[in-house]
Amino acid sequence: MKVYEIKAVGDYLKLRNQEVLHPLVGVVDFQDVDEDGKTIKDFNALRFNCYAIFLKDATGCKLKYGGKPYDYDEGTLVFVGPDQLVELSYDDPNYRPKGYALLFHPDLFLGTELGRKIHHYNYFSYSLFEALHLSAKERKVIVSLLDKIQFELDQTIDKHTKKLITANIELLLDYCVRFYDRQFLTREKENNSFLENFDVLLKEYFTSDRPQKYGTPSVAYFADQLHLSSNYFGDLIKKETGHSAQEYIQNKLIEEAKERVFDPTKTVSEIAHELGFKYPQHFTRLFKQRVGHSPSEFRSMN
Repeated sequence: MKVYEIKAVGDYLKLRNQEVLHPLVGVVDFQDVDEDGKTIKDFNALRFNCYAIFLKDATGCKLKYGGKPYDYDEGTLVFVGPDQLVELSYDDPNYRPKGYALLFHPDLFLGTELGRKIHHYNYFSYSLFEALHLSAKERKVIVSLLDKIQFELDQTIDKHTKKLITANIELLLDYCVRFYDRQFLTREKENNSFLENFDVLLKEYFTSDRPQKYGTPSVAYFADQLHLSSNYFGDLIKKETGHSAQEYIQNKLIEEAKERVFDPTKTVSEIAHELGFKYPQHFTRLFKQRVGHSPSEFRSMN
């Protein structure tokens, strides 16, 4: 695999033959890109050392992360965080990108409000499985903010530059939070199907030998089974149930434990082992926290 290392914002801008106006932030309008010489097509993948947001307005280019295809097509926003490797493939050998790219380095917002909240924008951690699909009105909002950032980049850098650029990036990211919430709602039917599949996987987990092999069910395990990142999986569960993914899994585990506690042929230690607990006391502690009584007490009371 031939990887292009984007160690700084300028590395990507130079690859796209764009002028570097600021060392920590840049906007690319792909209609201005004239690809001569070395281009992205010379590489199989990009590794970013900065944040990148791509607004794609053309089909023909596919992305992969961790060997899995990204939910990414025309009219979408893509979010890439530092240290992510993005694989590239082209359906059309004459593919020309359309849309915009915004890149910004973490050093840009050191000491700012954005620096304190950047890790709360979960979509940078979705492991490139779920793009943000924009409506026409939403796209106009994003493009207008990119225009404002570009306006600042075109000015002489002064004491206001950093504040205004970071403020507009923060506003863009906050709008994306709203748009993702809208996307969760508009995909409600699909999400309900996802929740049903998750419940089936949970039941299968408890009726198999997986607890003995892998331990108690984890968020990462089921996210992988459903081809989602842990963060996006957690957001879906939270939106649909009001509980975190870990809480939802533990609730199902306790439901399963309650049924098994009534089997008089099994000890509490055996039940704990069947459910994937390495130590029976950990099972007893969790059961008492959730039920209000220890497994033995619950068995005798009922």
